[in-house]
Amino acid sequence: MNRHQIELDAPGLDRPGTVIRYGHWGRPVVVFPSEQGRAWDYENNGMVGAVADLVESGRVKLYCVDSFDHVTWSDRSVSLEERARRHGAYASWITDRVMSFVEHDSGQREAIATGCSMGAFHALLLGLTRADLFPVAICQSGSYDPSRWHAWGDRGDAAYFTNPVDFVPHLGGDHLDWLRSRASILLVVGEGPWEEHPTESLSQARQMAHLLGERGIRHELDVWGHDSAHDWPWWQKQLAHHLPRFC
Repeated sequence: MNRHQIELDAPGLDRPGTVIRYGHWGRPVVVFPSEQGRAWDYENNGMVGAVADLVESGRVKLYCVDSFDHVTWSDRSVSLEERARRHGAYASWITDRVMSFVEHDSGQREAIATGCSMGAFHALLLGLTRADLFPVAICQSGSYDPSRWHAWGDRGDAAYFTNPVDFVPHLGGDHLDWLRSRASILLVVGEGPWEEHPTESLSQARQMAHLLGERGIRHELDVWGHDSAHDWPWWQKQLAHHLPRFC
């Protein structure tokens, strides 16, 4: 498989970020790792192999990126508002540095965003805030309410605008009309082990589907059965099932 790894400067963060590209042609897919994960986690946990046929046949190019959760959402030593401010540097790294590389490498300005667990949150947030770059978000077993992530401290604009549970109900006007014409969100979750306790992924997927539905934003909720766990083997099956629809 065609594999290429680079390091990209990440202003405002604590180190450069890694991007690993798999494939030679096809629709770009930017992949976010699970909490505090690195760019190689997707390959190491069988996700690249699960869609190898799409990669090898030139239908998709995967761009797996680092998380910086250790200095943003997972840093419990700072308030939720500060975590959200730091997330802004990460979002800028994705939209500026990573997407510039994707456009240069693929010739395409847009990409699918996807990820599992914490990665699903990143995919959803970019699908809602930067649908010009990420018109499709495939979100697997995510948690979408940062206020529930051991949050403390006063909440300001940064926390509000990075929390889909907060801002989606208040979307309106021309921006909402644009999102309705542009964004497509797929929420995938199971009913099996760890999908509700302790992750709350099942209830949060249902809540997010309800909120998106209220605003008329195109979305799907795909709930797998009681054998479907919050774990890589099931995420492999879900990705292999859904990704071919979009490429």
